Amino acid sequence: MRRLWAVFKSHPYIGNVLGYTTLFASADLIQQSVLGKVSVSAPTEENGDESLKKTADMDWYQTGRVATVGFCFHANFNYHWLRALERALPGGGAKMVTAKVVLDQLIAAPLTISAFYIGLSLLENKEDLFDDWRQKFWTSYKAGVVYWSTMQAINFSLVPPVARTLFLGGIALTFTVFLCHMKRQGRQKQ
Repeated sequence: MRRLWAVFKSHPYIGNVLGYTTLFASADLIQQSVLGKVSVSAPTEENGDESLKKTADMDWYQTGRVATVGFCFHANFNYHWLRALERALPGGGAKMVTAKVVLDQLIAAPLTISAFYIGLSLLENKEDLFDDWRQKFWTSYKAGVVYWSTMQAINFSLVPPVARTLFLGGIALTFTVFLCHMKRQGRQKQ
């Protein structure tokens, strides 16, 4: 484990960006399997010994699009954003952590949520790139303020700066499942 940490510390950009992207894409897989895309049915007389039967397959193209948005924007943006915040407001005291959380929610949160919806719409070749964003931004942002304020306070006060993007990717997993679910809800209604 020490060797892995040493490699991570010597190449923080690569470790943080690849780790974040992996976690970001994993969120879509979780959303598909747990919250809706893949479903199962109980055994019946027709399917006999089949205890579980899939009614849909994973949408790997969707997961690829989520990974692309995660890699091209979210992972890179968050890596540089967190470094800039730490340079501008160094330290982990209550005053600095509060300032970082407020700036994060006022600047980074709207940008990352917008990049998610608009980026996926672009990759899906939608005519109106802003349709999902207009419908889902405020709900996503309000939920994010509650979730991210707490998570970023933990990140800024307890996690070493070199590992903050990867930690952010871990906690983003839950929120990205929510965003993927929100994105999917519009598709199911169409």
